[in-house]
Amino acid sequence: MCHFSPRMSYNDGTMPVRIDQWLWAARLFKTRTLANQACRGGKVQIDGGAVKPARPLRAGEVVSLKQPPILRQFRVKGLAAKRVSPALARELVEEITPAADLETLALARRDPLGLIFAARDRGSGRPTKRERRELEQLLGEDE
Repeated sequence: MCHFSPRMSYNDGTMPVRIDQWLWAARLFKTRTLANQACRGGKVQIDGGAVKPARPLRAGEVVSLKQPPILRQFRVKGLAAKRVSPALARELVEEITPAADLETLALARRDPLGLIFAARDRGSGRPTKRERRELEQLLGEDE
């Protein structure tokens, strides 16, 4: 039987870990505060539903992160409550996002405005209020 203590950095998968701790430990977020805010903001999902930061996570679950313009998906391979080295972090998570979506994300990072302005016809004027809201939703801006 494995006894879990807060000082343990690596968990064998028998004890649940808070999702915000795991996102930080697996190096998907730079700080635990950012992971917590992403959970509260609805950017982290499990089984299609938004989760709270304190939700327990178990090995084998699929975690989805909204990173506009795509939804990245990760399978939980291991659990850790504390931040681990990058080599160990790779063992905690398996990315299962389709390659086409990753290419879209890479394109958006190279040319962030290209996805927005490529869709508008030249000479069509300013976007309407509805179009502006759709653009903000696409970009993931929370206003």
